[in-house]
Amino acid sequence: MPTDVVMPQMGESIFEGTITKWLKKPGDKIQRDEPLFEISTDKVDAEIPAPASGVLQEIKVSEGNTVQVNTVVGVIGDGAIAAAGAPTAEKPTAATLPAPAKKEAQPAPPTPEAREPETDEESDVRSSPLVRKLAREHNLDLGKVTGTGTGGRVTKQDVLDFVERRTAAPTAPQPPAPAPRQPAVLPPAPAAIPGELVPMSNMRKIIAQRMIESRRTSAHVHCMFEVDITRIVNLRNKLKNGFEQRHGARLTFMPFFVRASIIALQQFPIVNGSFEGDSIRYHKHVNAGIAVALDWGLIVPVLKNADELNFLGLQRGITDLGERSRSKKLTPADVEGATFTITNPGQFGAVFGLPIINQPNLAILGVGGITKQPTVVTDKDGTDSIAIRSVVHLTLGYDHRVIDGAVADQFMALLKKTLENWSEEVG
Repeated sequence: MPTDVVMPQMGESIFEGTITKWLKKPGDKIQRDEPLFEISTDKVDAEIPAPASGVLQEIKVSEGNTVQVNTVVGVIGDGAIAAAGAPTAEKPTAATLPAPAKKEAQPAPPTPEAREPETDEESDVRSSPLVRKLAREHNLDLGKVTGTGTGGRVTKQDVLDFVERRTAAPTAPQPPAPAPRQPAVLPPAPAAIPGELVPMSNMRKIIAQRMIESRRTSAHVHCMFEVDITRIVNLRNKLKNGFEQRHGARLTFMPFFVRASIIALQQFPIVNGSFEGDSIRYHKHVNAGIAVALDWGLIVPVLKNADELNFLGLQRGITDLGERSRSKKLTPADVEGATFTITNPGQFGAVFGLPIINQPNLAILGVGGITKQPTVVTDKDGTDSIAIRSVVHLTLGYDHRVIDGAVADQFMALLKKTLENWSEEVG
């Protein structure tokens, strides 16, 4: 009995979705819950699993089309392929979804995707369409790449590292290798040819719209504090191996910044507030939005009730949100309800950033890169000396309609004090 594949209802406020990528083609075998296609909504991008095992019999809605939720977009059968198994040449719209034209006499002309099919090795390896495209551009067999992502998933960085190693020790004459990559910077994937006009993705359109709206809405002001986190750097270096062995999670710097922010937000609740009409909502809990940079854009999943979590809970929650963001496993509920946002431009080498407020928040914290630099240190007896210290620059972007500069500076001063004199149990 054939099983209909439908556009899922991703949340109460989601009424339509755009199919951005079919991960299988007609005739491919598929297991229940295996990723079948990718969608983009105004909330999240997500991989949609197959509702049943069998063979993808028919694709009814081709890539790039937007349809209402519960629309049938494909059919899974027991093995027989429909005569019109390939997507029709004419793209359906959200309002009308014509059935694929039947072409029993001759097969449909090859599409660009058909001219560049995925190999059997690619189909068997857990990876994203971007990773598979990158592998094809480098004539790389994904089956030979060791995946470091969740569940052995091959990431873009895995492919780039493999290509770099292969280039370093070629078996045949090769063209000159490109300049070495900076290890702290993730190079962009080759997504377009210079001079080519490429349409914006659905996610990029949404990001652009929200950034412009935020600029028009909030009176943005920024203040920056230099923070000596040598104590935290030394503590992390001492505990990170044991922490991972005991808890199965890497010890990163982000939970330190989140926890210190929570302490400061509890002392200055206006910074954790939001606008509701002409009123200000003082939130009972801290829902921390953690910005995650993706190969295809940016998303801000939310760690709900972060003020009720201990340090280990913060680390596990942050790690989980990051992994599900990159594997397209977030739900609309995961990206809603932030009361305060933290973004980390420092992971790519930036000294500091001037982030745009995530509406309807009133503030956003930007974490710069951690660097070693000579610093004047005052001893307890008042003697000054110069020492090498680990320093980070933190920037608070705040809405000056509500938050005064004095409040913002006091908030940051407490944040700085908490980080420089860290005393909480890490685990």
